[in-house]
Parts: sequence; structure tokens; C-alpha cells
Amino acid sequence: MAQGLAVAARSASRWQQFYVLTKPRVVQLIVFCALIGMLLAQPGSPDWGRVVVAALGIWLVASAAAAFNCLVEQHIDRRMARTAWRPTARGELTSAQTLAFSSALCAAGSAVLWLWVNPLTMWLTFATFVGYAVVYTVVLKPMTPQNIVIGGASGAMPPALGWAAMTGEVGPEALLLVLIIFLWTPPHFWALALYRTEDYRRAGLPMLPVTHGSEFTRLQVLLYTLVLFAATLLPFVLGMSGPLYLAAAVLLGGWFVWLAWRLWRHYSDALARRTFRFSIWHLSLLFAAFLVDHYLDPWLIAIAA
Repeated sequence: MAQGLAVAARSASRWQQFYVLTKPRVVQLIVFCALIGMLLAQPGSPDWGRVVVAALGIWLVASAAAAFNCLVEQHIDRRMARTAWRPTARGELTSAQTLAFSSALCAAGSAVLWLWVNPLTMWLTFATFVGYAVVYTVVLKPMTPQNIVIGGASGAMPPALGWAAMTGEVGPEALLLVLIIFLWTPPHFWALALYRTEDYRRAGLPMLPVTHGSEFTRLQVLLYTLVLFAATLLPFVLGMSGPLYLAAAVLLGGWFVWLAWRLWRHYSDALARRTFRFSIWHLSLLFAAFLVDHYLDPWLIAIAA
């Protein structure tokens, strides 16, 4: 009896280790942005069956990319306090186990998207996997301080994946959503890098604060945040969204710019950490406002009429 409980405990622990490799919080944000793309792509009531299946497929492939990232960076992760606890860094999972896990997730997610969504979504999602797991992680991250800018293109793709899942194409509206995430990515990650500079220095990664210093990085955070603020207004200017979204974009963007300004002028690790955390809320609430505006605005127009 006791031996059986011990085996069950080890099994539960092993599954928890595999789950950690998928970077659940990061993948949740990816799937959320893809879901917004799905729902915005359809003017009326969405095909919920397709939404669920597409979200599942994208979640599986995104999780596979996260696991592959842990595999490639296990030696780097051991030297960073932020990542030293990962099962691959601690040696709790072997490279073979991690590779098999990542491959299985990628194959399963690709099959789901190919068979029950459409081939375009499958290929775009697989291209995103390659862009993040190979181009960004293997090539760009150890080579250039602009890694997050160039590699951010793959991380910005989820709304386009969701849009393609529903329509079989990537429309200009989806590309605008991609642009917003693309511009959001550098200030988001550089805020993290600012208070984790020594971690990245020990790991030998050429993140911007390591190669160009804190002041230059803080200026880049501010400049990108200003450009991001302008980009978040475009959906309203182009008629893609209504006043509710505009109000959210102005409030969220204004606060993000204010934090970036303070970060540039009066730096502290605590403020950098606060800016990083707010950036996650910024993107999440901005896209939630997109969704609320998408469904509420026609209803308000009907009432006014």
C-alpha cells in the first residue's frame, strides 16, 4: 500500500514537472490573445466548437515551444535566479524526456489544427513555434541585444492565428492586433531585464541593459511605449473599435507611458518590477476591452436607434 502511494506521488510530481515546462502563465496570455482574434473575426455569435478546438491546438503548440525553450536554455537557466528552479535546469527531467514531451505536444496540436480547424492555422502556428523555439531561442537571443525586437514577431502572432482559425485568412485587422503586441513586447521584456540585469550578465546573454546600460534601455522602454500608445489608438481611428475601447486604450496607455517616464527619470528595481507587472495587465485589459467593445458597441447603437 505504502509503495503504491509512493509511486503515485512520484508520478504526480513528474507530471507537475512537465506542466512547469509549458510556462503556463505565458501560454495563458498567448491563448487569450488568440481567442480575442477568433472572436473579433466574427461579427455575430462565434462557432464555439471551432473556438474551443482552435484554442486547444494553439495551446498545445505554444506549450511545446515553451518546453523546447527550456530544453535549449537549461544550461543558461541554471545560472539565473529567475529560472534555476525549472525541472530541466535542476536535472529533474532529461533532455530526451523534454524533447519527447515537446515533440508530442507539437505533433498533437498540429494534428488538431490541421484536421479540425484549417491548414493555414496549422502552418502559421507551426511557423510561430519555429520562430520562437529556434530562431529566437537558438539564434537571436545569444547573438544580439535586439533579440526581443526581432524575435517578438513570432510572439505577436496569436491574434493572427485566431483570426485565421475562424476565417481561413489573415485580414488587416488581425495584422493590426499583431502590430500592437509586437510593439508591446520590447518595453515588457526590457522592464524585466532592467531588474534582472545581473542574471542575464551571469548567463552571458546580450540583453540590452547588459550591452548598452540601464539609462539607454530605459530610454528605449519610454520610446517604445510612446509608439505603442499611438498604435493602440489605430483600431478606433480605422473604425475597428468604438468609444469603449478608445477609453481603455487611453487610460491603460497613458498609465504605461507614465510608468515608463518615471522609470527613465527615477529608476529603481521596484519601479522596473512594477512596470513589468503592469505591462501584462496592460495587454490583457486592452484586449479584453477589444472584446467587450466588439459585442457591446452594436448593442448600444441599437438602443440609441
